Amino acid sequence: MDLVKKKNLSQRCLELKKSVDENAFTLQNLDKSDEPAPVGNYHQRKEEEEKQLLKLSQQLEKLASILSRENVTKGSIVDEKRKASPKMKQENEIEENDDEGGDEESTEDEEEEEEEEEEEEDDDDDESKLGDDSTVKHFITLGDFTAQQEGDLTFKKGEVLLIIDKKSDGWWLAKNSQGESGLVPKTYLMIYDKEGVSQETSDEETEEDIEVADETAGGAEIVKRTDSHWSAVKKAITENNTLDALTTMGAVPAGFRPSTLAQLLEEGVQFRAPYFLQPELTPSNLAFRDLVWNSEKSTIQPRPTRISLILTLWNCKAIPFPGLSIQVLSRHVRLCLFDGNRVLSNIHTVRATWQPKNPKTWTFSPRVTGILPCLLDGDCFVRSNSPSPDIGILFELGITYIRNSTGERGELSCGWAFQKLFDSSGIPVPSKTYELLLNGGTPYEKGVEVDPSISRKASIGVFHQMVALRKQPQLLVKLRSLNTRSKDILNLLPEVLIGSMCYIHLLLFYRQILGDALLKDRLNMQNADLISHPILTTFPKLMEQPDVMDALRSAWAEKESTLKRSEKRDQEFLKSVFTLVYHDSVFPLLHSLLLPEYRWAEEESEGTRWRMIANFLKQNREREGALSSLLSSETLHKAFDITEIAYDFLGKAQKNSP
Repeated sequence: MDLVKKKNLSQRCLELKKSVDENAFTLQNLDKSDEPAPVGNYHQRKEEEEKQLLKLSQQLEKLASILSRENVTKGSIVDEKRKASPKMKQENEIEENDDEGGDEESTEDEEEEEEEEEEEEDDDDDESKLGDDSTVKHFITLGDFTAQQEGDLTFKKGEVLLIIDKKSDGWWLAKNSQGESGLVPKTYLMIYDKEGVSQETSDEETEEDIEVADETAGGAEIVKRTDSHWSAVKKAITENNTLDALTTMGAVPAGFRPSTLAQLLEEGVQFRAPYFLQPELTPSNLAFRDLVWNSEKSTIQPRPTRISLILTLWNCKAIPFPGLSIQVLSRHVRLCLFDGNRVLSNIHTVRATWQPKNPKTWTFSPRVTGILPCLLDGDCFVRSNSPSPDIGILFELGITYIRNSTGERGELSCGWAFQKLFDSSGIPVPSKTYELLLNGGTPYEKGVEVDPSISRKASIGVFHQMVALRKQPQLLVKLRSLNTRSKDILNLLPEVLIGSMCYIHLLLFYRQILGDALLKDRLNMQNADLISHPILTTFPKLMEQPDVMDALRSAWAEKESTLKRSEKRDQEFLKSVFTLVYHDSVFPLLHSLLLPEYRWAEEESEGTRWRMIANFLKQNREREGALSSLLSSETLHKAFDITEIAYDFLGKAQKNSP
């Protein structure tokens, strides 16, 4: 090769090195939010890319230096070009063919030797990164790791571990500075170099970059979020003292977490059904956005939405059964609309049933009729007008428990699943039955398994993988298309709401009465005075007291069975009858002192309330109304408050869409 070609190649190396350095500088200034799509283990992958760019820059600089020497040999040029880039390797091979006069056999032998040397170098690099050199004993940890099962060793980022045994399955036996030993994943380790360890680890990854880091065996991380309800998620992740104790005792699998959706429900009304049941104001607060009057039909205007469907919860399979140290008070599924970042609807809860002979299978009632509680209704309607392309339904399986030793109550997530409602082209997903594999951790964690021992101990064989897959926790749901009647009913409901199909006709009555009071009967649309209407004031409370909602369902079903066919077709007559039934059944119950306060998953309280409700309804049937009960000296009620009958629509209405 003549000096001119060497000079040109040297100049080309310098240009490539400059380009690599510019890319490295750009990469250093990038943040996770700049990525067009979610990236797992972002900081670790960013660090690896920076190392690769630095290595490539050094190789190019070295190659340019070699090419600039006059006594450079062809062999050294070939080696260095091969290390630099595939493109330069190809150029070099073409030049070699020209210089050697087409000696193909010599070229092929040389290429084979180069490939063998390259493979050896790559193997050496891999071994040095993974620490497979048997002489290396001390390694530094790259992140936090929590023990997934008995025998694992928990460690924090930056600890130095002594490796005792390097197992072939990737789980090495290690000992920490306190003398504790256990299995650790080798992907979390790097060779400990006392002089250069600070350069190998990412100094830029501070608490400002990652607010909460709960890395599991899958390498997932929880990054800081700015959405309004991240505080509940942070609480569910960080307050794990009780959970850690239960996990250590073997009472719950490692993938269980404090329930994220339960934490959100405790934050306030913004994720509860009564909030979404109220009308929504326009940005000017001078009109209602989702409540419009149809003067031709003298009723509220139907409002089709982007999402309007019915889903059926069938069952849950292979849900791990908690240990004997805790008593399970409730098994349930909480569901809501979710876009991967924010909850976009109310959080609806459906309670599951199970049999002692098969505790790992949860079932739901596909259709609740008669005296069955609405809390068991597996048929749910879903409505939303959100334009988000990533919107879907988030399912979180949970248990409410009480700890036998301390009496402490809590709620744990047994896994979650997410079903997108639109594909990448914006087309709704087909209406069919879906088998959703459950993920462990919180909805903001990726790669966490409900029970890591199932898949981690599985064999690599195809058959064993299929068997392990069948053992994975699953949720079976069915998305159903709407018929004409169901579509007409759903279009009269609020634009964003999730609820049970068994009381949808009662919600429809409420919306029609609400439209009459706010749109038809108000003499002046600018009048914002309180409206005297007990139903409008108290009906939303029934959404959080399912047993009282069941009482209204029962009373209305009994009354409706006595109506004539012509009366059932008269909407005005039906609304007047519904008003009478409401006043005679549930309105007195909501203000009774004899009825215990509704408490979630308290069997004694739920039983007492149901007995009192059933007895009250029975007395009303015998006395033909609630008036005698209201006037009886034996009946105790809360002190009268004007808010029991005064409806303040400005104070109740939604002012901002979620």
